[in-house]
Amino acid sequence: MLTITLPRPDDWHLHLRDGAMLRAVLPESARHFARAIIMPNLVPPVVTLTDAVAYHGRIKAALPEGMAFDPLMTLYLTEATDPADVARAATSGLVKAVKLYPAGATTNSHGGVRDLAKVLPVLEKMAEIGLPLCTHGEVTDPEVDIFDREAVFIDTVLAPLRRRLPDLRVVMEHITTEEGVAYAAEGGDNLAATITTHHLILNRNHILVGGIKPHYYCLPVAKREKHRLALRKAATSGSPRFFLGTDSAPHIDSLKEHACGCAGCFTATNTMPLLAHVFDEEDALDRLAGFASLNGPAFYRLPVNAARMVLEKRSDPCTWPDKIDTEAGPVTVFNPGFPVHWHVVS
Repeated sequence: MLTITLPRPDDWHLHLRDGAMLRAVLPESARHFARAIIMPNLVPPVVTLTDAVAYHGRIKAALPEGMAFDPLMTLYLTEATDPADVARAATSGLVKAVKLYPAGATTNSHGGVRDLAKVLPVLEKMAEIGLPLCTHGEVTDPEVDIFDREAVFIDTVLAPLRRRLPDLRVVMEHITTEEGVAYAAEGGDNLAATITTHHLILNRNHILVGGIKPHYYCLPVAKREKHRLALRKAATSGSPRFFLGTDSAPHIDSLKEHACGCAGCFTATNTMPLLAHVFDEEDALDRLAGFASLNGPAFYRLPVNAARMVLEKRSDPCTWPDKIDTEAGPVTVFNPGFPVHWHVVS
């Protein structure tokens, strides 16, 4: 047996949804994670401080008795967002970031930004007060191939924005490419990137070879093997620029296994055993704490969690449920396709 101990981890990109789905999936994250950056793409989205306060209250009300979990709220950036409201949200301490969705880029993003020039007053205020911008880093131009949308976003949107507002603190969420890794690595102290569990495991062959696997389909979509290997190298490098954001995104099976299936992998249940497996394969278990527990709090200027997590490698593989039952229907838990021998024991 092999045992490792690390500060209780955080998830810096999480979808909890609302209502019955929230009540069903929240315990899966709260079991292992102390805090999470909560995505605001509800219907309607979490646009204002008032919206964030209300959603925070619903999350806390849904938390099972005896579980400790701190939801860190975000605002959904629109072309009508008020800079003064964003400043009040930051001052409140409840809201830790603002989320940029290019309109049409992913689930519930139709109310996102079409013209970046229209949100510059908000971004200028955020740069002034130090509130991070979390980006879904893809362009939505139909002329751009889906596998190139991240690289094009960096070149045509993110790099020009950061040249214009060098003090803006930016998190490149769920990066999926060599280009994303390279840009984040050289971006300086005001730039960081999250990497998901599933993008460390999947390439596009896993989605398409032998038949379409809807539960491996996510956005940004998994790319070529060379990109997956670049992500693994970045995550296990020890660089403070990279940290965990699962992008765990629950959808009921009937909406995933559909003629136009929803994007998202639900990894909240088994992320930590999967990460230990990946870091073990990369001979980098000594760097797992940095990726999962230390680098995120450092960027968000928050304390490291005092509580500890212990993982143990055993001869018997982990087991977890195939599905999480919700009132709306079952949600399939991410299946990596191989046995995992790392167990969370406390």
